[in-house]
Amino acid sequence: MIIAAADGSALGNPGPAGWGWYADDDHWASGGWAHGTNNMGELMAVLDLLRQTAHVDDELHVICDSTYVINTITKWMAGWKRRGWKKGDGKPVMNLELVRALDEAMQGRRVRFEWVKGHTGHVLNEAADRLANAAAVACREGRTPEAGPGWPGSTPASGDVQRGPTPPPEPEPDLFSAIEAEHASLLDPQPSDAEQVVALERSLLTDEVRSDRAAVAALLHPQWREVGRSGRLWSREEVLGEIGPIAPVSLDVVEVQELAPGAQLLVWRALAEDGRSTLRSSVWVRSGHGWQQRFHQGTDEV
Repeated sequence: MIIAAADGSALGNPGPAGWGWYADDDHWASGGWAHGTNNMGELMAVLDLLRQTAHVDDELHVICDSTYVINTITKWMAGWKRRGWKKGDGKPVMNLELVRALDEAMQGRRVRFEWVKGHTGHVLNEAADRLANAAAVACREGRTPEAGPGWPGSTPASGDVQRGPTPPPEPEPDLFSAIEAEHASLLDPQPSDAEQVVALERSLLTDEVRSDRAAVAALLHPQWREVGRSGRLWSREEVLGEIGPIAPVSLDVVEVQELAPGAQLLVWRALAEDGRSTLRSSVWVRSGHGWQQRFHQGTDEV
C-alpha cells in the first residue's frame, strides 16, 4: 500500500498558490501557480499523486486535511458528472478542469481517503503542508517550485512545473470567496464593500465552505465571537471544532451599513426549510487578509 499526504496552499487566496504530496523523502512532489486558490492546490496535489502512481498496482491511501477534497471525490463528483457537471442547484461546479481530471485519474484505481486535522503534528500531513507552502512562496517570488523526485517509473507529465491543468486567466470563485452566481459582480475590479460582505456571508452557508475548516477559518477574524440563537457565546476555536454542512438556509438581506471605514454591519433574515425564521447580524472588518467576520448574532423571530 502507498500512503501519502496531499495538501494545498494559497497566499491571499486567490494569490500565489502551491501544492504538494509526500510519502517519504524519496517520494514527493510539489508545484504551483502565480495565481490560484487554496482549493485548487488541494485538488492538484491529489491529482498529481494519482497520476504519478498510475502505473503502480498497490492500493493508494491518501491523507488530506481538506474535507472539501475528500467529499468532492468520494461524495459529490459522481452526481455532478451525471448532471453534466452541475451541482444540485444547477450551478456550475467550481474548479471544473481539476475535478474532471480527478474523475479520469480515479478510474480503475483502488484509493482510500483519510481526513486528518491540519497542523496537529501528523508527520505526513505536516510534510505535505511545508511543500505546498514553499511552492506558493516560490511562485510569489517568481521562482520555480521544487518539482521533487516524484514517483519512480511515472510518465513525465506535459507542461511545466504545475504538472496539470493551468488555471484560467481569471480563476472561478474559490471556496474562500464562494460567490453566488447572482453576485458575480464581486469579480469586477472594484466591487462595493456591501457586495463583498453579502457574498462572503452567503459563502458561509454553502456545503462546500462548511465542509472545509480551512475555508471557514479564513473568513473568521482571529478574535471572532458569536452569540447564538440559544444565547450561548461561541469562540472561534469552538465553532471551528464543530464545522460541518448545515441544512439549507436562505439569506434575505435586510440592510447593510458602513459602521466605519473598513467595517460593515450586515443584517439579514435566515429562513430554514422547516419555516423557522431567524434575524441575524454580522460585523465584517477589512484587514490585510481581506474581509473577515468579526462578530455574529442570531435571534429567532416570533
